[in-house]
Amino acid sequence: MIVTDPAEFLAAYSEARFPARAPATARAAFLVSPAAAMLASESASDNRYMDLAQSFDAMRALAEHTELARRLGEDIPAITFAGDASAPDGMFPNNVFGTARGRFIVGRMRHAVRQREADRADIRRFFTETLGYALVDLSRERFVAELTGSLIIDRARGVGYCGLSERCDLDGARAMHEAFGLALTFAFELAEGEYHTNVVMALLASRFAILAPDGFRDPGVPDAIERALGGAVVRLTRDQKNAFSGNAITLAGDRVWLSARGADALQAPQRRAIEQAGFRIGAVELGEIEKAGGSLRCCVAEIY
Repeated sequence: MIVTDPAEFLAAYSEARFPARAPATARAAFLVSPAAAMLASESASDNRYMDLAQSFDAMRALAEHTELARRLGEDIPAITFAGDASAPDGMFPNNVFGTARGRFIVGRMRHAVRQREADRADIRRFFTETLGYALVDLSRERFVAELTGSLIIDRARGVGYCGLSERCDLDGARAMHEAFGLALTFAFELAEGEYHTNVVMALLASRFAILAPDGFRDPGVPDAIERALGGAVVRLTRDQKNAFSGNAITLAGDRVWLSARGADALQAPQRRAIEQAGFRIGAVELGEIEKAGGSLRCCVAEIY
């Protein structure tokens, strides 16, 4: 079922109807190392979190990424693939690759500079040949579907929250709903200038959310999500959203990972609410990587 209206979503959703039946966090993750010496100018056309006027230190970005992989390995096995210098955004693989119930899903990227990432034979073969996953290849379709950049998934309940923008249209949302085997998807428009849902929303281990209300075109959308989650939500200010405080991920049930900038932007009451929900806050310095318009969650592709 796919719904597009907050009232329709609230009428369809309940924990009784969509009980937690599956693991809420991944069994492993993979990353792709930064390899390019410059940022992707094509991606900057619809990613206002990028600033091409800034200098970019590729070696510093690589050092940050290496430390990120090491830290995430405290929670689950984290595999790193080598980067490709011709794909500057390759360090954000969660937009391109996803997994669900033995399926390996390849997304349909908007920009040509990112479409070449989807063709990586080594990553495809790792999942289809080494792990034996069935391939679901969306990369040649006419729609746009940038996977878990656009689609936030409650893995335990099979419920998706899909933000529509230039990086994902409604046909793409439908295709991802099928590819990830979801029972319910709430599709809604992001605010003007927002490109990915995972900058304005994070769902932590299927039980708590971080929301940036000004990232949604319709203010009724974050209100409906908060009601559906029984108020288990922290709301971000615009400045906190711009600091990537919403670009978070849980890889174990008791810890949420954020960039150092995103974590530092949280206020004490917000931290307490997250901690009272059962999460320690892990922070990793990603200042150089964030110049590319993404943060910690963008760097992590989950393996279910």
